[in-house]
Amino acid sequence: MLKALRSVVRLRRFERNGALRRLERASNLEDLRLLAKKRLPGGVFDYIDGAAEDERTAARNKQGFAAISFKPRVLRGIESIDTSTELLGRRLPLPLILAPTGFTRMADSAGELSVARAAERAGLPYGLSTLSTRSIEDVAAVSSGDKWFQVYVWRDRDLVDEMLKRAAACHYSTIILTVDNTVLGRRERDVRRGFTLPPKIGLDTIFDGLRHPSWTWDFITSAPIKFANLTESKVGDGSDPVSLATYINSQLDPSLSWDDLTWLRDRWKGKLVIKGIQSVEDAQLSVDHGVDAIALSNHGGRQLDDAPAPIDLLPAVAAALGGQTEIIVDGGVRRGSDIVKAVALGATACMVGRPYLYGLGAAGEVGVDFVIDHFANGVERTLALLGCPSVDDLGPQYLLANKH
Repeated sequence: MLKALRSVVRLRRFERNGALRRLERASNLEDLRLLAKKRLPGGVFDYIDGAAEDERTAARNKQGFAAISFKPRVLRGIESIDTSTELLGRRLPLPLILAPTGFTRMADSAGELSVARAAERAGLPYGLSTLSTRSIEDVAAVSSGDKWFQVYVWRDRDLVDEMLKRAAACHYSTIILTVDNTVLGRRERDVRRGFTLPPKIGLDTIFDGLRHPSWTWDFITSAPIKFANLTESKVGDGSDPVSLATYINSQLDPSLSWDDLTWLRDRWKGKLVIKGIQSVEDAQLSVDHGVDAIALSNHGGRQLDDAPAPIDLLPAVAAALGGQTEIIVDGGVRRGSDIVKAVALGATACMVGRPYLYGLGAAGEVGVDFVIDHFANGVERTLALLGCPSVDDLGPQYLLANKH
């Protein structure tokens, strides 16, 4: 009987690496999200996971993809699948960009360094935030991949000019101008938590830290978290606890206008992407002002609740622009099939932020690798099941009418 049992049963090899062991329990991004929720303190997880006010927009970002159905074709004689595409003059293995996110070291101490390394391994662009917790130079030192730098236009234009020069010196290819946050949205999970960066230490923080020992040990044995690109600047570097809303609202310039794109263009000779477009009219104005690509984005639902979901806006924008500039969809992307839907509707690529933060929070750098593989495998599988040989062959012929 024992011999018969051995013939059909194999013991699973024990994985010694704790991060990889956690990932064995994840089959998709929602599983990864729950792992991150378990590992991270409540305030950190809510900063990553939360959105503005009632969080309806964040939910609609995902629901917009769910409302689109495929129209598969069969018996197509496809021997291989090509998931690559061209974006801003570069061939990418996958129509995906890792978006800029602030305070990434809150999820894991390596922070932006881990994300940049994972992006380079996958051959994908990575966008570094103005409010990153690793500097422009730190990221350039660990990655020779395609690096983008995201700009918030501060009131102090000399500081912005300095950061642009630093990004150029470190061979960043592209600037992302974020335009949807003249003031910071009301993120009520952060309000309830009294969220600051760095976190203030109180009895509740200590108790939460004891309940999440691996994150806490990583946090207390690492260098203090600061706004790495703003060290010793006049706007402050976050070395003292600051309210996120108060800090950003004091620095952002609400007078920013289309005329300021000329100022930016005079100082940046690389590619320029404008992120935060939420209407056909502004998409057309972007083309008029010569941007290289637009990102349809509502900041992941973190700014204006009830803003349009990017995937819902995409067909009208694509029709209006008629291929005059490239379109990136940012918000609600959780599967490779979502990327396929966006490209079929006229996008060049998609951008993700929360997904890789879930991976980083759950398992560190290998968690980011997991997320990229999840999207890559999903795109390839979806194309195969659609009977579509390549990303470049996608179009509305592979979709049924949107249910909205």
